[in-house]
Amino acid sequence: MSYFSKEMETMDRDQLDALIDERIRYTVQYAADNSPFYRKWFLKNKINPSHIREHEDLRELPVISGKDVRERQPPETEEFEFKCIDWPEVYTIHETSGTSGNPKSFFLTWEDWNRYAEKYARAFTSQNFTQGDRVVVCASYGMNVGANTMTLAAQKIGMSIIPMGRCTFPVSIMTKYHPTGIVGSVFKLLRLARRMELEGINPQESSIKRLIAGGESFADESRAYLEEVWDVPVYNTYGSTEGTMCGECHEKVGLHVPEDMVHLDVYDPALDNFVDDGECGRIVLTTLLPPGAKTGTLLLNYDTEDTTVIISRDKCPCGRTHLRIMNPEREAETVWVAGTPFNRVDVERGVFQRDNMDYLTGEYEAFLYGDADETTFRVSMECLDTNNCDGELVQENFLKSFLQYRPLLSEAYQDGNFNFLFNFTKPGGLEFYHIKGRPKRLVDRR
Repeated sequence: MSYFSKEMETMDRDQLDALIDERIRYTVQYAADNSPFYRKWFLKNKINPSHIREHEDLRELPVISGKDVRERQPPETEEFEFKCIDWPEVYTIHETSGTSGNPKSFFLTWEDWNRYAEKYARAFTSQNFTQGDRVVVCASYGMNVGANTMTLAAQKIGMSIIPMGRCTFPVSIMTKYHPTGIVGSVFKLLRLARRMELEGINPQESSIKRLIAGGESFADESRAYLEEVWDVPVYNTYGSTEGTMCGECHEKVGLHVPEDMVHLDVYDPALDNFVDDGECGRIVLTTLLPPGAKTGTLLLNYDTEDTTVIISRDKCPCGRTHLRIMNPEREAETVWVAGTPFNRVDVERGVFQRDNMDYLTGEYEAFLYGDADETTFRVSMECLDTNNCDGELVQENFLKSFLQYRPLLSEAYQDGNFNFLFNFTKPGGLEFYHIKGRPKRLVDRR
């Protein structure tokens, strides 16, 4: 088995917990000494930083949100209150996408970049990437950090990066440079496979040895179909400008959290306390710094607005000891009907039922209409050929998958209070094709 940082990745749990507590103490004091926001925050909440000694003490700290970050930077304030260093020490400046308002600003030192890159380097190595691999990155090179971080991680491993930025690159890239891996979303990778087939190239006979599906959560069914189309393993990553960067190893039994560099807690929906391992909750992050280190932006108890489940803190079959989590889902992509929550990923699961994929491309969008008394759920799916699509079979498979473990939704469906409307379109017929930006696949229009 290969590791990027074997001593750290395989550290015994007792030693790892002790290291985490040491870094929590240093990080909290660093925040008090260097962050204008946290300096005032500790005073306002009557918190003595020296009393935060270990992981359990973090629950005594309030949880902060993206709203807190946005409200403590220009134009809301004169200064960037989360910035922890002077301007000459800032190496790069980054912004989040800004989909929920004023983009959040983040400042990285060169130390930050190396820590971020190590997280991805560990993930790449755990997925059996190594020196000599050539990887196409289909993530945007810009104000976000993902693509640039992967590129720096590749340098640390000895991999070559083909920095395309988008998956709409010419198919000739595949035959000219013979890449061994691609990073992109499930849908980008499926579209690329179809374009290759149109040009007479069988994806299964290409140089690709493994794929990384990052950028958004996905259903196990869509991953399985992508693996079938390419005939290679597909690995999962979860990253953010805030510094998450969790990666699934070749065993595919959850995403490893780099616990020595980022502390991850899972909180109840009210953000009052931790939930037990195995229970679903909100991901709350804390930056971890080794003693003596600096950082440009530091976050303590930061609500990511994503949800997950801690699968295990036991040693993984790959030998790594850091905790493993389920594929996170975005809280913003969760809606409620008949007292039951469901996520965009649940819709995707219904679309990608294997028998459906003889007729569908996998592209879909879904809309909720109505009120508290009656809701209509319109699910639109793109067909390979609308004249040869078994709509009844697709509907039956979707409903079985979607309602199987949701008794309240199933009851509402039987009572006529929750209605489904299925729509089948030709390629290019979905609404999101006419809207700029990332497709929004689950939209609540009630």
